[in-house]
Amino acid sequence: MPENPATGYRLRTTDLLPQTADLVVVGAGVVGCATAFRAARAGLRTVVVDARPRPATLTTTAATGAYRLQFDNAEEVALVREGLELYEAFAERSGLPGYDLGLRRQGYLFCTRDEATARRQRDLVARQRSFGLADVELLDGDEVRRRYPWIAEAVVQARFRAGDGFIDPVRLAWGYALAASGGPGVDRPKGSADATFALGQRVTGLREVGGRIVAVETHDGAVAAPLVVLATGPFLGRTAALAGVNLPIAPTRRQKVVITEAPEVPRDAPMTIDEDSGAHWRPALQGAYVLLTDPATPSAEPAWSVPTSADYAFRLLDPASPTSVAAIAPFWRDVWDRGADWLIQAGQYEYTPDHRPLVGATAIEGLWVNGGWSGHGVMGSGGGSRLLQDAMLATSSGPAWGIRPAGQDGNPFRLDRSMQVGRHDVL
Repeated sequence: MPENPATGYRLRTTDLLPQTADLVVVGAGVVGCATAFRAARAGLRTVVVDARPRPATLTTTAATGAYRLQFDNAEEVALVREGLELYEAFAERSGLPGYDLGLRRQGYLFCTRDEATARRQRDLVARQRSFGLADVELLDGDEVRRRYPWIAEAVVQARFRAGDGFIDPVRLAWGYALAASGGPGVDRPKGSADATFALGQRVTGLREVGGRIVAVETHDGAVAAPLVVLATGPFLGRTAALAGVNLPIAPTRRQKVVITEAPEVPRDAPMTIDEDSGAHWRPALQGAYVLLTDPATPSAEPAWSVPTSADYAFRLLDPASPTSVAAIAPFWRDVWDRGADWLIQAGQYEYTPDHRPLVGATAIEGLWVNGGWSGHGVMGSGGGSRLLQDAMLATSSGPAWGIRPAGQDGNPFRLDRSMQVGRHDVL
């Protein structure tokens, strides 16, 4: 049982693949761990299998580590809001006394230097308010600079929500996993079951009999189970294909520049986004994470190790670049001029055509999917996994305002929905 050094709690693992389970979760990233947490709390004896030797080491560790409610649709707002309520009381609701997710409400500030973008911002904020997101502010350039004096004079407007902020994605994934596995010191509600993590187990097959899933096969054997959830991130399309299920997943590289030390970066700054270019940054460590969402990035095959590119850092940090973060926050020019050190991490988003997640049943009875989060898995994992649990078990355990898997409109993230090609979110 490996110990999480940050907490002292221990993860329930096994080198001997269990023969049976109520549920098998394939994938031990943040979404797979969230799925296991919800399932174990619902009383399902759960086995989590993953090819890697530790949880949260593929895309989760490369995530920005942030959350927001500033979406363009009510459904994703509801999912993230539900997750945020869990995160804010995570130590209590997970049964992990003292567990810290590094939650910091510092806001999201979407800036623009362009009048056309400013009009789109106003339209979006009006739409957000129409579905109940009433605390997003529209700030003119002077008000932005009054609050954040380091913002460039060229910024004409920003949209801002103070309740958005930052979270440690690896701690979140481990918190789900530790709570699900129910090791020493975990306070579990009555009726909970345990989750066992079988790590270093590469899934080689999904066994189906008569249109129903019956087992997950690995290179070491098989786990028989009536329920299987696929939560393999960028590998989701490949994993589903083992059962003959075709999922519209486009793995796409996303990189992150990590500057470990930059005293110029305000420690209390919000996530600061140049909505015109897609460049954005947030304070982290003693410096910042700096990123660029480029819709022209082509999709690729899922990768165990995602390569990085030195040019990516130059596009963001060189003040001469059209996508430089210095365009809206000029202090970044000083960071560049003094020669700050950086490193680059890379992971993959798994985009769906409409950039909304896939949470629901496949055509094979008992085979379910929790993926396609299009870069929003950390913030959506809490609400999305509850929605999946309710769909699998025909229950209704979410908040009164939460999304239901059944009802008049049904699950908006079901796999058989009509998908219109969505625009790339700016982040």
